[in-house]
Amino acid sequence: MLERWSHLLRGEVTLRVHCAFPERMLNLCAARGIALWDVTWKGKEEFACRLSRRDHRRLRRAVREMDCDLEVEGRAGVPFFLGRMRRRKILAWGLGLCAAGLLLGSFFVLDFEVQGNSTVTEEEILRSLSKNGVTLGTFGLSVDSEDVRNHVLLDIPELSWIAVNVSGFRAHVQVRERVEVPPIVDRTTPANIVAERDGLVIRIQALEGHQLVLPGTTVEKGQLLISGVEDLDTTGAMILAGTGKVWARTWRELTVEMPLETVQKVYTGKTKNRFALVLGTKRIKFYGKGGSEGEMCDKIIKRTTLTLPGDLKLPVTWVQETWKPYTCETVDVTPTQAEEAARALLLAQLSEELGEEGTISSAVCSSQEKDGRLRVTLKAECVEQIGRVEEIPTATEESTTGEASP
Repeated sequence: MLERWSHLLRGEVTLRVHCAFPERMLNLCAARGIALWDVTWKGKEEFACRLSRRDHRRLRRAVREMDCDLEVEGRAGVPFFLGRMRRRKILAWGLGLCAAGLLLGSFFVLDFEVQGNSTVTEEEILRSLSKNGVTLGTFGLSVDSEDVRNHVLLDIPELSWIAVNVSGFRAHVQVRERVEVPPIVDRTTPANIVAERDGLVIRIQALEGHQLVLPGTTVEKGQLLISGVEDLDTTGAMILAGTGKVWARTWRELTVEMPLETVQKVYTGKTKNRFALVLGTKRIKFYGKGGSEGEMCDKIIKRTTLTLPGDLKLPVTWVQETWKPYTCETVDVTPTQAEEAARALLLAQLSEELGEEGTISSAVCSSQEKDGRLRVTLKAECVEQIGRVEEIPTATEESTTGEASP
């Protein structure tokens, strides 16, 4: 590869040679130090080769006294390219300005690459960087990474660490989000584990305390499952902070009413396009004043960023805004459609109530139409954790409550 670039910088010529005695020509090239490469024989008296621009001139002078025919099939390299530019001065100036622009642009921040964020949005991080002096067009050598880090961490408490490294035209932003401290479990306050709702116990995980129910037992809401009072045969009883989890099969019933008519968008078929050019943070509009085309209108924005080879994103964005007006019409909804929508809504609500530890085993929907509305009822069998911590009142609390009572 390095040799190939060396040939292109010096300029190379692809040559086809017709000669009655080609071996004499090859001996002549060897004697005069003319280097040939990629020699390919086309026949007994004909071959093709490549040589440098300088050796091509020397070879033409050397074969004048020989019966040889030299045919140039192609020229490549920097000298020939610059030679063609002599007749195209405007194009040459344009290429020179582009090269100078790319060279100068490598000293300024033209693109951001954010890594390591999951809950904090990229827009929030870039907004904080812009507030602290790191934005599109910032001179890369003037960025003080330590100062920027201290200010951004104050702006975004959810971050525990951030580093800004400017490499050429791109600013690499690496962040680490703060890990939430897990809640501290109170293991000193005496407590029981009671049932939060009715169910059929299928699994018990008693960490501390005395287990009072077995798998397969039906329990009611408020029933004691794990007692914090453990009876000792010799020294009385010991009061603990009962901890553990109890999973049970439960049955839930949710109801919602759905209307049998809804409002639907109907587009008029007319569209209006607006165009703008964003250069860095400056927006150039190619349309007059005015914002929305009315309340009943959808706005679709399409952004196209200018990108050069090598994944070089320039701070030049072409923006196309499409406005699509519409009207609202009331349409009827069939009971089947209303029931499907209600089922999805109720299942989402039930999943939220069950949390991460609960699952839905089965679900059945029933519906009843009345006064233009559909009443949908969801009956579901679930598996969930029903254990709830309930503190045990101590003697001090009981005496205090007794003194306060009239």
